[in-house]
Formats: sequence, C-alpha cells, structure tokens
Amino acid sequence: MSENAYDIGLPRTPANFQPLTPIGFLERAASVFPDHTAIVHGALRRSYADFYARARQLASALTGRGLERGDTVSVMLANTPPMLECHYGVPMCGAVLHSINTRLDAAIIAFQLDHAMAKLVIVDREFAPLMAEALALATVSPQVIRYDDAEYSGPGALEAAPEYESLLAEGDPTFAWTPPEDEWDAISINYTSGTTGHPKGVVSHHRGAYLLAQGNALTTSMARHSVYLWTLPMFHCNGWCFPWTLSAVAGTHVCLRQVRSDAIWSALASEGVTHLCGAPIVMSLIHGAPESEKRDLGRRVQFLTAAAPPPESVLTSMDAAGFDVTHLYGLTETYGPSVVNEWHEDWSDLPAPERARLKARQGVRYLPLEGLDVLDPDSMTPVPRDGQTMGEVMFRGNVVMKGYFRNPQATQEALAGGWFHSGDLGVVHPDGYIQLKDRSKDIIISGGENISSIEVEEALYRHAAVAVAAVVAMPHAKWGETPCAFVELHAGQSADEPALRSWCRTHLAPYKVPGRIVFETIPRTSTGKIQKFVLRERAAALAE
Repeated sequence: MSENAYDIGLPRTPANFQPLTPIGFLERAASVFPDHTAIVHGALRRSYADFYARARQLASALTGRGLERGDTVSVMLANTPPMLECHYGVPMCGAVLHSINTRLDAAIIAFQLDHAMAKLVIVDREFAPLMAEALALATVSPQVIRYDDAEYSGPGALEAAPEYESLLAEGDPTFAWTPPEDEWDAISINYTSGTTGHPKGVVSHHRGAYLLAQGNALTTSMARHSVYLWTLPMFHCNGWCFPWTLSAVAGTHVCLRQVRSDAIWSALASEGVTHLCGAPIVMSLIHGAPESEKRDLGRRVQFLTAAAPPPESVLTSMDAAGFDVTHLYGLTETYGPSVVNEWHEDWSDLPAPERARLKARQGVRYLPLEGLDVLDPDSMTPVPRDGQTMGEVMFRGNVVMKGYFRNPQATQEALAGGWFHSGDLGVVHPDGYIQLKDRSKDIIISGGENISSIEVEEALYRHAAVAVAAVVAMPHAKWGETPCAFVELHAGQSADEPALRSWCRTHLAPYKVPGRIVFETIPRTSTGKIQKFVLRERAAALAE
C-alpha cells in the first residue's frame, strides 16, 4: 500500500486519538449531572456521583483481588443495581463481563464458567443454590461473592461467601481507572442458547458497545434524562447495550427484579418511565393486566420489542394504552438489536391490515451498522429486491461481534466472505426494508416446496382467538414434512382445530395449511423466545 500524503507529519497521539469505550459515558454523566438520579430500585435512589464512585470502587476491589486485562468476571444477577455497576466496574479494571442467564440449568452454567475461564463470580442470593450446584460441576474455582438484595426475602445459600457490599468496601471510590489499551479489547462475553450443541461465547468489544449504545439513543429518540424501565433482562446481550446508553443521555434506570404486570404499571406511573424493552410476552403482560392495575399515563411511552412481530390486535391495544411500539431485530452477535422498522408517518393513515403488513417487517440498519443485506449464501450476491426471493440475512460493521471465544472454526464460518452470516432467511422489499421469513433450520420443506413457518404463524395470528402461534416441521410419510402449529388462545376466546385449519385455507396456499394444530402452552426461554427445538421434538412424537 502506498504512503498516504495526509499521514506524513500527522501522527496519531493521545491528543488526537483515544480508544472508544462506553465506560466514559458514566464519567461524563457523573461530572455534568452528579446529583441526577441514575438508579431507582425499590426505596433506593442513587445519584450519578454515587453510581460512578461505586463502579470505581468495584474496579479497585477487583484489581486488588488480582483481576486484570482479559480476565473473566461472571455474574448471575437480576436487574438490580450491582448488575449496572458491573457493566462499568468490570471493564474499568480491564476484565471481561460474563452475564449468566438466571434460568439456565447447572450443567450449562458450569460449561460457561469453564469455557469463559471465570476468575470471580458475583451471584444473587436467590440464585446461589443453582450457582453452588454449577460450581460443583465446574473445573474452575473462581472467587465467589454473593449479593443480598433488600428487595428479595426468599431462601438463599453461599452464606460463607463475602457479600457484595463488603467487596466494594475493599475498593477505592476515587480509583484511577484507565481506558482500554485497544478499543478492540473485549468488554463482554455472552453465550448463545446452544440448542444445537454447546453454547458459543460471543465476544463483544469496547468499540462496538460504544457505537451501539449511542445508536440506541438515536434510534429510540432518547432525550436527555429519559427514564428506562428494566423489563428486558440485562443478561440478554448486555441488556441490548442500554446499561451504557442511559449514561450517554444521563437517564434514570428503574430496576425491576421481577417482571410482573402490577410492578410494571406501578413503575410506569410513579417513575415517569419513557422507554422500556421486551419480548412480545411483556406486551401481553401490560395489555392483559387487570383493569385495577392499569393507569392513565397521560403521555406516550416508547416500547421496543424484538422477536416475532406483534399481532395487530396487540399493537392496537398497546396504542390505546399509550405505547408506541417499535419493532427491532438483531442477534447476540450484533450486540442485540441493530435493525429497526423505521416508521413513516404516512403509513399510520393506511388501513389496519396494511399497517400490520408493514409492521411485520424487520426494517433497515441502525446508524452504527455499516452493512445489512440479504444475500445468496453460495454466490454471496444480493437477492432481487422483490419481497419474494429468499436469501440469508447478513451484517457487516463495527457492531458485529469480535468472534466466538475459543472457537476459531465457528468464527471463520460465521464471518466468511466479509459478512456475518445470521442463519436467518429473509427477503428485501422494493423500498429496501428486509423481512425475515425463517431461520434456515426452521424452513419446512413439503413435497419439495419451501414453507416459511413465519408466514403460517402470521396467518394464524390474524385469527381473533389466537394469542400465540408457533409453527414447526412435522415428519410426513408422503410429503416429507408438513407444518404443525402450536397455539395458545386469548382468555375467553375459543377455536378448535377444524376452525383454524379452515381459516388457514382462506389465507394460505393449500400445501402450507398445518397438518396438525395443537392447543397447549408453548415453551419459551427466559427472554421470551419460543423454544422451537422443543416443539420440533413434540411434533415428531405426534407424527409417530
């Protein structure tokens, strides 16, 4: 590469180049708005000055216990103040934050602790028995710290482990932390669900976290001092980077230990909440709450949702209750959501079915994402912009993961050809908006024809009685596979299998109509995602 004339005599120095990191957002908020409320948790009110001091104390204490650059600190916490402090204090000492899903089993937790090479574990007393079981299975022997939350009065364990506040007391609130040596340094590791094998450790870096945190604020129109309600688990993709976003806008975190309808409505009303995130199940909690719990908020609240697009009936109910719902899409490998269904004002005047069709699309890239496309995975060429031709959704840019920890083969495969291969199948509409059609593993091939499980689900959702629908492949002696639908009905509504199959025949091609429709509770992950791998096993058993 030839020398660039603009590089001659213009050196990169600390004066004109600093590694990007979201940790600095907290320092700035504490400097500019020291007395502003940063965290609300029950009766607790904590200012930005205190939040910053405690994060520095944590970094100092961890350093004193031997944690250094590249070491892993594993945490198993609810949406509580220490979880927010860990998002700053852990990277302040150069360590990497590993947030553990609180609903995993002991064997999976043990695998993660070993694979991440955990040096220290911070665990909420509620989850301490499970952590103790996991540690007994693990080969690593990390230091263990327990957190006793004043908002939790149930049983616990690990009483011999030092308590979180005593750990902080070991640290210095004026600790002189330094930015990462390189913005490419890891800031966190989050594990995929591992439904097809061992979970993969997705490594995120400071640069990506910095950019997506700001992208969140821009995408969601977060004004200064916005108030964010923690209905989304912070262990899920680092809370979609919102633990860092709120410091960028000097906002207020309203912690919620348990996601219940009464607690949500109470916080919405009493704390002046402006934003919250969650899977569609959280929307169901909100609009399905008893009337005695609901409040007249007197303002619009921004609700950001991912996973399956909400049915039109849910969107209508949420709108009437004062919520503006924005559909996001992303993966752990993209720091959480990096695609947004940017809504055009004139779309609001369209008939309800057309609005629902537009709402069902995933949308366009976040500002920090440099590339988003649907490509033929073999030729790596873009599919036609016709809303029909399917390909694989791919991402590229600074908010794509660093890679899979200790898994070079999976990293190479995921980033082949200069794009991150999501494994999601989709189309591109003429206006450039992408729409998911399925996971590659969820496509149903019936008699040689590809059937999108999402398309069948959308048809079922249009029935007034259907609250939740999930469609998977069921083995078929003649066609190879046929759709099998699992359905939950709205309370007080009724429908049987013949009625729903008749409904589907009026909305779908005949070969796409489910061969079976099963009415039962649909299994979900702790983040509200439907566990299709469980349903595939159930469908296979039904076919026998």
